[in-house]
Amino acid sequence: MNLNSNFVKQNAIWGVLLVEILIFAVASGGNFVTGHNLINISRQVSYYGIAAIGMTFVILIADIDLSIGSIITLVNVVCAWLMVNAGVNMWVAVLISLIMATGIGLVNAVMVAAVGIPALIATFASQTVFEGVAYLISGGRPISGFDSSFGIFARWAIADVVPICAIIMVACFALGSFILNKTYFGRYFYAIGGNEEAAELSGIRVNRVKYLIYSLSGFFAGLAGIVLLSRSGSAQSTVGKGLEFDVITCVVLGGVSVYGGVGTMSGVIAGVLIIGSLTNGMILMDVSQYTQMVVKGLVLAIAVGIDCMSKKRQAS
Repeated sequence: MNLNSNFVKQNAIWGVLLVEILIFAVASGGNFVTGHNLINISRQVSYYGIAAIGMTFVILIADIDLSIGSIITLVNVVCAWLMVNAGVNMWVAVLISLIMATGIGLVNAVMVAAVGIPALIATFASQTVFEGVAYLISGGRPISGFDSSFGIFARWAIADVVPICAIIMVACFALGSFILNKTYFGRYFYAIGGNEEAAELSGIRVNRVKYLIYSLSGFFAGLAGIVLLSRSGSAQSTVGKGLEFDVITCVVLGGVSVYGGVGTMSGVIAGVLIIGSLTNGMILMDVSQYTQMVVKGLVLAIAVGIDCMSKKRQAS
């Protein structure tokens, strides 16, 4: 009975996704489930799906990373600037941008682990700083005109059916799942989230693990920024603003506890698909942007509320 209960709990999120798809399929007169729209959804979710992997690691240790949106923005601006203004080769520009994003994640880790600044404040400070840096580099103007071959990361598709960005996202989720389930680092993530002091006493070097986690969060956010730049074809100084909200919603909705130590990558995949389908469905139904914000806010509040009540039941 207990086994069945756990199975239902772990897979309920997929049932929610199925119900959502059925509702939008009926409400849109079948337009939601056309091949073209499903491919469009896979493109839409790819960048924040990739960013959600790093955020999953961070939330698993009961921390938060609010700098993801600004990292995505800065990578957009820096990568585009390198290609257009500095004439840097596309692949070199991508490599430099990813190293920079990973470095920002490491800076966040130093503030959190070494200095002791709460993650909420440290990453909010990073968000503000690097959002400003992106604006200073771009001057608030779009940067475009780079080679069309940069579209390989998002606009290109295999046999005009499977978008490259969706393949990148699936590969990243596979890597994230491997890290969590098949490496000792993954076990450390859960141990620190479950009880940081106990993890420290058991011999886990908590600060070093946090350096790794925040660096990975920066890397995946940077990769998401590359995919988004490839999809849009133009770097904007505000493109990542608020994206951390969608990413956090996907992760928490996918069953990763804000208290740390609980969550699976498969649940996060479902959370990403639910938010992506919700956004796409509301657009098809011509729901205003502000109403979409209300709905997503309610989804996040409900997901966190369920997590809090579950935590209280376990404690009682």
